Amino acid sequence: MASTLKLALLFSIFFFLSPTFVTSKPHPLDSLTPSEFTLVQSIVSQAYPSSKYKLTFQYVGLDEPEKPIVKSWLSKPTTKPPPRQALVMLRLNQQSHELIVDLSKRSIISDKIYDGYGYPLLTAEEQEDAADLALKHKPFLASIKKRGLNLSEVVCSPLTIGWYGEEKSKRELKVSCYYLDGTANMYLRPIEEIIMTVDLDKMKVTQYNDKSVSPMPKAEGTDYRPSKQTPPFGPRLNAAPPTPTGQTPFKIDGNVVSWANWKFHLGFDARVGPVISLASIYDPDKAKYRQVVYRSFISELFVPYQDPTEAWYHRTFFDCGEFGFGIYAVSLEPLNDCPSGAVFVDGYYAGQDGKPVKIPDVMCIFERHPGDSMWRHTEAELRDQQIREARPEVSFVVRMVATVGNYDYVLDWEFKPSGSIKFGVGLTGVLEVKAEPYAHIDEIKEEVYGTLVAENTIGIHHDHFLNYHLDLDIDGEENSFVKTSLVTKRITDKKIPRKSYWTVEHETAKTEADARLKLGLKAEELLVVNPNKKTKPGNKVGYRLIPGSAAGPLLAADDYPQIRAAFTNYNVWVTPYNKSEKWAGGKYVDQSRGDDTLQVWSNRNRGIENRDIVLWYTMGFHHVPCQEDFPMMPTLSGGFELRPTNFFEYSAVLKTKAPMHLNWPNCTTA
Repeated sequence: MASTLKLALLFSIFFFLSPTFVTSKPHPLDSLTPSEFTLVQSIVSQAYPSSKYKLTFQYVGLDEPEKPIVKSWLSKPTTKPPPRQALVMLRLNQQSHELIVDLSKRSIISDKIYDGYGYPLLTAEEQEDAADLALKHKPFLASIKKRGLNLSEVVCSPLTIGWYGEEKSKRELKVSCYYLDGTANMYLRPIEEIIMTVDLDKMKVTQYNDKSVSPMPKAEGTDYRPSKQTPPFGPRLNAAPPTPTGQTPFKIDGNVVSWANWKFHLGFDARVGPVISLASIYDPDKAKYRQVVYRSFISELFVPYQDPTEAWYHRTFFDCGEFGFGIYAVSLEPLNDCPSGAVFVDGYYAGQDGKPVKIPDVMCIFERHPGDSMWRHTEAELRDQQIREARPEVSFVVRMVATVGNYDYVLDWEFKPSGSIKFGVGLTGVLEVKAEPYAHIDEIKEEVYGTLVAENTIGIHHDHFLNYHLDLDIDGEENSFVKTSLVTKRITDKKIPRKSYWTVEHETAKTEADARLKLGLKAEELLVVNPNKKTKPGNKVGYRLIPGSAAGPLLAADDYPQIRAAFTNYNVWVTPYNKSEKWAGGKYVDQSRGDDTLQVWSNRNRGIENRDIVLWYTMGFHHVPCQEDFPMMPTLSGGFELRPTNFFEYSAVLKTKAPMHLNWPNCTTA
């Protein structure tokens, strides 16, 4: 990843504001570099030569050292870093293998056959092969001819099939096809009622059924490209002012980013995308950086559609564990995806053949100036003098966009000088729709499982549940989870006219079961504290979880998709640190059966008080489509925040220096 950042920064020096860049020695949490991917491929291929084995690389990523080893190195960074190792998941002669490859020894030190339920991450190449196979299938060609469609305008896309109680399963995908012919917005013109299944190991169509012919939604009005728009037009937006030259708001040392009072390590992974590690904030009173986050990333994303018909019931997707957020990350556009002054970072993952695949400009990092107040106050009651102080909000953002099928997910990690970290998610792209023979809602006499958003076009109801893995180390590793309930009390003193007030009651979670929470049921504050560190007044130092809007699953608990996505059963979970427990849906998610999930781990009910613990947060969106989501969907945003609570002795931004503002015409300040 160090070389990745360096290449991106060379680009940024020419086009954008350049940060201070320092070349440093490798870090134990650095993502695998292109040369390391190539080395892994060479080591594995030597052990399993292609002349004897049918081999595909499903996932290759850093096998990070155990936390104590990393912490030991951090305390003595001049010492030799721990060995670089890679976690490799293969399909080898139709079996799943899990390997640990030691790069320094240039050898495989562990090789296990996985014979449990589920399959590893899908590769982009096998999905493309399955889609191409469908376009050559003779019964499908006959179906296209029967519908009077032009084959050259047909595009096919693979869909995972899940698990619905089968005793045995094959490694299969469904294939859904769409029609262009006048639009680039393929998802809004589905070719309905064709059920096609492809066996990935044999790479052949194993099931085909053309049930009936549904009306084709019109192409007119679906294309979102500027060249295809006709009057009347909307307003022309103003461009943001350029970042002044000569400023260097952040520094990059290898993969360690420093900005204002924050410092963290930035990584990239094929399965989860951005990985933010070792986030620490500088405390000037203590003259040192203090730990907040050891490692954070999006662990899983579950998207169940709510149409239970034969052709649709299986559309319950796990975008990280089945497809890979990193694999489906896209290059970001300067000034559209990221503002002036952003620095762009390339990302790499292993392709199906094990060779590195580059995604240029996959992440951007930038200083954000939203025009809001960080803090302000006017002493309005001091009549003989005017005292007013204000500081503008300035923050620092890491951004990536993953386009998984029809949806684009904008992922932000935002660091604030106050000590807060905001986790933002923006949902945009296009709806997944179903073709139906309706032009007006008055014609609908049956359940259609969605909203009629255009003629012959039903936007299907669905959910988005994102689970975050947040390994917090608040001022050290030994932390506890505290639930602070806001409780109404009756006033018994009859001399006081008030009848009630509220106060707080604290409860420290002893076990994993104590910590599981469904949000929105009662007023409470949720904190991760270090019970061994206290402020001068005696408060335990901590960070508070400030949730976004609460949403939970609406599927029945015994429904198969919900069994697989049991990590959505609660919004908040806390588990003891375990290096192997990092993906909430399990390692092998494709056609999994729910036997390796966050719910299963939490059911062990381990102790979590004054321990090295991991906070898991599930945020959700219930999406009832509307016409404004058609033909493209304006970004729907959500998120949550980690905010310091008794972490500092006083406000972390009290002594923040006001910026040197540029002179604006027709603007004066007192």
